[in-house]
Formats: sequence, structure tokens, C-alpha cells
Amino acid sequence: MTDTNESPPGGAPPPGGGGGAALPDNGWRKEYWKKNLRLMVVLLVVWFVVSFGAGILFVEQLNEIVIGGFPLGFWFAQQGSIYTFILLILIYALRMDKLDDHYGVSERNDDGSRS
Repeated sequence: MTDTNESPPGGAPPPGGGGGAALPDNGWRKEYWKKNLRLMVVLLVVWFVVSFGAGILFVEQLNEIVIGGFPLGFWFAQQGSIYTFILLILIYALRMDKLDDHYGVSERNDDGSRS
């Protein structure tokens, strides 16, 4: 395995990039950005469905389900959406950390710890 810290400024190409057609000089950056955008779009769709869908559009149907004495639609509008947003932030941070590691652009020291 090569050390990405000795690469020229701008990061190194993704590991295991051999085989197939060679990407242009910035090809790995475009691929990295495309994966980042795909992750953001998926998480934003989940955010929209939970906040607008469960809190506004489907509140009547969800209110027929009662959990802990409160209608489920009310719970989603008040607390469920907040828990979902926190979970989405955690998912984004973890997935981007893996993506950064894969493309060799993570902000870690030589011993693997964060700076």
C-alpha cells in the first residue's frame, strides 16, 4: 500500500484504481464529488419525507397510531423529525469519513488519529 502523504498537493488518486481505462488527472475528484452529491441527495430526500411527509402530509394517517399515549403524527412533528435529523448528520459524517479514507483525502496523522 502506498503512502498518500507523499503525493503531490491535491491528494492522491483512489487506491486500487488500476485496471480499466485510466481516469483523467482530476477524474478521481469528479468521482469523489459525484459520490458526495449522491449521498447528500439521498439524505435530503429522507429529510424531506420525514419533515414534510410525516409531519404534515401524512399526519392524519399517522395520528391513528398511538405510542406512549401520543399520536404518531404529533410525535414525528415534535420529536421524531429532530431525532431523524441528528441521525442523518451522524450518517453523513460516518459515510464521508469512509469516502475520505477511500480517496486518500482524510485529515489524519501518520498514526491514524485525527488532528
